Amino acid sequence: MFVSDTQSWSEGTLVRRCVAGERTAWRLLHRRYFPVARAFLSRLGVGPADLDDACQEVFLQLFRALAGFRGEAELKTWLYRLCVTAAGRSRRSRGFRRRLLELLALEHAEPAAIAQERPADEERRLLERGLASLPPRERAVFVLFELEGLSGKEIAAVVGSPEATVYRRLHYARAAFRAAIGAGEVT
Repeated sequence: MFVSDTQSWSEGTLVRRCVAGERTAWRLLHRRYFPVARAFLSRLGVGPADLDDACQEVFLQLFRALAGFRGEAELKTWLYRLCVTAAGRSRRSRGFRRRLLELLALEHAEPAAIAQERPADEERRLLERGLASLPPRERAVFVLFELEGLSGKEIAAVVGSPEATVYRRLHYARAAFRAAIGAGEVT
């Protein structure tokens, strides 16, 4: 089949052929919708450093779930929903990196240039050491709040505890984490 023939495929035909596993159809779908997804993700505030990862996540989700696409709306509408989800994950990830750097900041803050020169391996070891020091229930709350970005109410639903208990565990987890990495008192 010639590529020029594929350009005239309707959205429904394209989806059916993708679900059937035709590589040509997947390439065409990507070629048609990648610029749309990239532009939309950018407008949603996904930064240049995270844009490629967010686009990849969108198309991975599209690949995994396309067989369930019912065609009640345009494919582009569904793609936008996937982009909104990916943008939210990107924001949480960016927030995680910011919060992690705050948690790793020593009591006497290092100059920014020195903090940026700290090897990623050292930060990873500090994170692992801090997490390993936490009891399982406190670790779960800490990870869900600080790393996954869930709210106290969401965490309460996940762990099956009252929201007040979640915040109490989070308080103790933060103190234990900072002590384990040598970052001083919780403020």
